[in-house]
Amino acid sequence: MSQVLANVIDLERYPLKDGTFRTGCKRTLDENGALVMHNFVKPAAIASIQSEGEVNQHLAYYTVNNHNIYLKPSDPHYPAGHPRNREVASSKGCITTDQIPDGSVLHTLYDATEFREFLCAVLGEAELHEYGDAMSSINLHYAGEGQELGWHFDNSSFAITLLIQIPESGGVFEYVKDVRDADSGEMNYGLSGEILDGNVPTKTLAMDAGALVLFRGRNSMHRVTPVKGSRTRMLVVLAYNTEPGLSLSESARMTFYGRLGVE
Repeated sequence: MSQVLANVIDLERYPLKDGTFRTGCKRTLDENGALVMHNFVKPAAIASIQSEGEVNQHLAYYTVNNHNIYLKPSDPHYPAGHPRNREVASSKGCITTDQIPDGSVLHTLYDATEFREFLCAVLGEAELHEYGDAMSSINLHYAGEGQELGWHFDNSSFAITLLIQIPESGGVFEYVKDVRDADSGEMNYGLSGEILDGNVPTKTLAMDAGALVLFRGRNSMHRVTPVKGSRTRMLVVLAYNTEPGLSLSESARMTFYGRLGVE
């Protein structure tokens, strides 16, 4: 597998098995809440994924959602304009694991033991497992002109993404680190409201095609700004669970994919 993986990942720049390298990556993620690994996937492999993405874009299920930053139903204890309930917009297209070609580089990367063991070491997880359903492990997201991801917090403790194609402009990943403490129940509505109002300086993650990003978004508020221009932004989400056999809920699958399973 290492030789096959060497055709996908720049293993000279990113020696996934090296303990010192892993430690450094973990330190960066722990300190910054984000780790960007530029040119992680080799140009030829990225070009292959881009081509697959263009060919299969007609399969994408597009959604436009209004949601609050917590991705939860409104709380009647607060007014509509309160940061707890204030709505933002998100829109994107998505193809799912079963729609990714069997021979795709994405399957090689996602399934590689060496890659998964590296992720475990950096994320501090004992194990990482694929989803129990056939759609949720690898998702390729499309964002065209005017499409964006509104401000939100993630429900999971980590996210792993691979940028496939950048747009002409826009589509910038912005975040504010450690806005809330979800585990203690401290929501920090004041700061959240200031971010929504555009009054707080944000950090951005500069990245180009081939960049792998590990991000802790459970307590860090983040968004992707509207895409501008005719070139579609393509981004892959590599989703793992810390326990085996878990599936995305049926309601979530209908919301994001428009179907429950392989047709």
